[in-house]
Amino acid sequence: MKLLITGGAGFIGSAVVRLAVARGHDVVNVDALTYAACSDNVAAVADNPRYTFIHADIRDRGAMDAALAVHQPDTILHLAAESHVDRSIDGPGTFVDTNITGTYTLLEAARKYWIARGKPDRFRFHHISTDEVFGSLGPKGLFTEDTPYDPRSPYSASKAASDHLVRAWHETYSLPVVLTNCSNNYGPYHFPEKLIPVVILNALAGKPLPIYGTGSNVRDWLYVEDHADALLLVANKGQIGRSYNIGGNNERSNLELVRSLCSILDELRPRSQGSYAEQITFVPDRPGHDARYAIDASRIRDELGWSPSVTLEEGLRRTVEWYLENEDWWQALLDRHNVSDRLGVAR
Repeated sequence: MKLLITGGAGFIGSAVVRLAVARGHDVVNVDALTYAACSDNVAAVADNPRYTFIHADIRDRGAMDAALAVHQPDTILHLAAESHVDRSIDGPGTFVDTNITGTYTLLEAARKYWIARGKPDRFRFHHISTDEVFGSLGPKGLFTEDTPYDPRSPYSASKAASDHLVRAWHETYSLPVVLTNCSNNYGPYHFPEKLIPVVILNALAGKPLPIYGTGSNVRDWLYVEDHADALLLVANKGQIGRSYNIGGNNERSNLELVRSLCSILDELRPRSQGSYAEQITFVPDRPGHDARYAIDASRIRDELGWSPSVTLEEGLRRTVEWYLENEDWWQALLDRHNVSDRLGVAR
């Protein structure tokens, strides 16, 4: 495939870029390089002749038109988005602007390009979204592709809106689209403001390990390289107009997750005395904090033959090992960005 990937210098996007290039696809990476993006995330493929980088914002229609006209991809994977819930609570405007207006701008550029190329059958617009658009589950049940949308944060609301735009462009203009909604990702190159890298880096620094509320909120965890594999599969073989849930089949409460990370760190980088779990600190909960997410990924399994290959235990160990071995990467980000202040407390 010849892929145009938006947000390809971010956490999930860079995993897709690295895997796509490794599999022999031509990749054009379009990224605005905002705070959570990092060129080092794609350093491994930067000199590969199959890889091209374009520094541009998806809200810039002229830049999107030019990128498509020059590079003529047969598939767009749209990952560029603002994605941190706490930041969306403090500053929702950026999320509305990027996730909604940016997606609209890209859809219109894609539609113009698709028409100009004679509406080729091979073309796909793959929109990557989140399970958070479905809202909050109780103790039982799973999100399916037919679960009604019920977003509860500015972030999830903006992603829900972008999903609706993509579906509308398919229904109204017949733009060939596929959509995916994923559970919580984790793994290498995760920007150090999200829970797992925060816990790892705070533990190493001897700082408190903050857990919202009682730590009872449950998430389904998906290793980022498994997610990248699923995204390339859906982009290639997904049914037009269809959505696919992608999950890791790894539900854990936040407290269970943090304790697991502490146990791995106790083994790999032990403290002089005691356990890292002694640094666990409970902090005031996030406003509107969803109680539980859980994905039913049977559609992608049954239709496309995909299932996650990495267990949570294996993935957490790989992740901790990566952070222990790549201090230069995360220390440079910490030096450039202040991620220590608590966000998302506005009421």
